[in-house]
Amino acid sequence: MKKIDLKPVILSALLLFTAFIIAFSLYQKWSGTELAINNPAITKVTTESKQLDLKTIIHEAEKSVIQIEGQNDFNTITGSGFLFNDKGDIITNAHVIRDADVLYVRTANAQIYPAAVVGVGEEKDVAVIRVPQLADQNLNVEENSTVEIGDEVIALGSPHGFQNTVTLGIISGTDRNFSVDGFDYENVYQISAQITHGNSGGPLIDRETGKVIGINSVGTEDGLIGFSIPMNEVLSDINKWSNEMQNTQLDFTTTADIIRSQNDEQFVQDAEYLIEYFLDSVNIRDYINAYSLLGSNLQTENTYAEFREAYINIVNLSYSELESKPTENDQISTSTTLKIERKNQKKDTKKELKSLKLNFLVGYENDQLKIVDLKKTEL
Repeated sequence: MKKIDLKPVILSALLLFTAFIIAFSLYQKWSGTELAINNPAITKVTTESKQLDLKTIIHEAEKSVIQIEGQNDFNTITGSGFLFNDKGDIITNAHVIRDADVLYVRTANAQIYPAAVVGVGEEKDVAVIRVPQLADQNLNVEENSTVEIGDEVIALGSPHGFQNTVTLGIISGTDRNFSVDGFDYENVYQISAQITHGNSGGPLIDRETGKVIGINSVGTEDGLIGFSIPMNEVLSDINKWSNEMQNTQLDFTTTADIIRSQNDEQFVQDAEYLIEYFLDSVNIRDYINAYSLLGSNLQTENTYAEFREAYINIVNLSYSELESKPTENDQISTSTTLKIERKNQKKDTKKELKSLKLNFLVGYENDQLKIVDLKKTEL
């Protein structure tokens, strides 16, 4: 029988094993070594920017957009403004507040607070008022904005008292100069977003960044063209007034006096606005904001975690027209039919449709409007 020579086989195996050890050692060394690229042609890495969601921009901005109301011996004044620093300072137009003897503001969640004047422009149509209770709720302001014709913008305000109305448009002109009612407007933006009575003082927001670039100030009579003061034209005056004025130097009225002066019709409108804001917050999944609108009894009955758990599986909701009426206890009773689309917890692909009858009770708690009771009936 012929013998088989195993030496070549053993030698080949040893060579392969040695090669494997060397390769593994080199890999370990290279994987831990930082590579330096000296080619100047490969020095910049670009990433595709993702535009912010429009609904998110609007919903977040609405929290800091304020409806300004004032009174004098002759009439009621309505305008807009927006929070911009940690003191509760609100930027608006000088022409909105200059004739008011009493000033107060209404927030997006229908809360009412007294305000005081911090500073008013004489030639520039800009003013600052303060509400200390609204500190730390500011909008991001673009201090050195570069605006071009065609840039998309969002204008927020309260035209004709319709709080938090949103109009979309573009920058249709720049460097416009004119005078109106004793104010000089220099280098202002011309915008296609509609500006009308009550819009004055509201923010102009850059659609791409979500930051405030201007103060909506003037509109043509037909409402087709608006003009907005650039933030970088007035920011130095605004900061100067804000830094110089202390709360002890300001004159505030009381919230209770403001509430007592309102009529039943306004009370119903405020209550319905509060409920709509609650439902919209749930729909956009802003559960913290929705929970803050509940009165103390409802918050005692349900922790935030329990409240969130009750709504987190809702993927869409719609509601019918609100039906409201005052009660004998100085509260507003409001009902609506809610249609919800809910994700099935056991089967993610399946969705459940439900209809609920909601009965809200809205009233004042610590001088602020709250949902004091909420009952649900499945239909």
